[in-house]
Amino acid sequence: MSGEADLGALLERLVAESDLRARLDHDPLGIVRAYDDPDDREVAGLIAALLAFGSVPIIRRSALRVLAALDNRPAERLHMIDPRTLKRRLQGFRHRVYGEDEIIALLRNTRRIRENEGSLGASLARQIDAHDGSFLGGLAVFADELRGKSPSRAMSHLVPDPRGGSACKRLFLYLRWMVRPDDGIDLGVFRDVDKSKLLIPVDTHIHRIARNLELTSEKTASLRASIEITEALRGFDPEDPVRFDFALCHLGIARDCPSRSIPEICSRCVLRSACAIPRGSD
Repeated sequence: MSGEADLGALLERLVAESDLRARLDHDPLGIVRAYDDPDDREVAGLIAALLAFGSVPIIRRSALRVLAALDNRPAERLHMIDPRTLKRRLQGFRHRVYGEDEIIALLRNTRRIRENEGSLGASLARQIDAHDGSFLGGLAVFADELRGKSPSRAMSHLVPDPRGGSACKRLFLYLRWMVRPDDGIDLGVFRDVDKSKLLIPVDTHIHRIARNLELTSEKTASLRASIEITEALRGFDPEDPVRFDFALCHLGIARDCPSRSIPEICSRCVLRSACAIPRGSD
């Protein structure tokens, strides 16, 4: 098999045959789905997505600690908790390069946005509208608000700036969770943001698989790679191009898509006939 139509059918088969809900226990999104209230989900989701840097067990552990500091009622407690209490509860927090100061600043800025705009989703939608519908233009200002004034280097890494060419994987991940409709995986919280404008979160797994499938020629996980991959996926689903992300990413997380041809793994892969690696190895 070859060609775009064939790859589109294979991607649909991958989604249909993957037990995606079972993967939620191995994904930061599983923590967020535990909340029923949309306000809790948008706050918990921001925490979990922006900490999605490193191994999944460590990400989940760090996110759960921050949520515990908010009494596991993130939206309500965000607006009520005393700053000194929050600082005491998060004392010694460390997740990779992020410490308690960055998390407290993020929560403080999130609180301010929600108080001024009503929700993070409303703020992002307003910024996109203010930039003539430009998703990246609106997101850049939204990210500025989350970072706050004069952010530290670690804070600038925690909330990246799309203007700098960063892959912005964690921001795009958060928006996939929030914007896509509730399908048992994503949450459908931000109803005023158009899902067709989303960009795929490009981590090492997505970048490797996309190169295997020849969806991108970019050699690094960059914003350019995200745009190129999304445009290719848009050919299969113009209205919801990042719909394939969760299944593709977990193909990599489960180590079912290696960087070189391994017959015992590749032979059972749904995407094998469209993959450049087995083709080049035969």
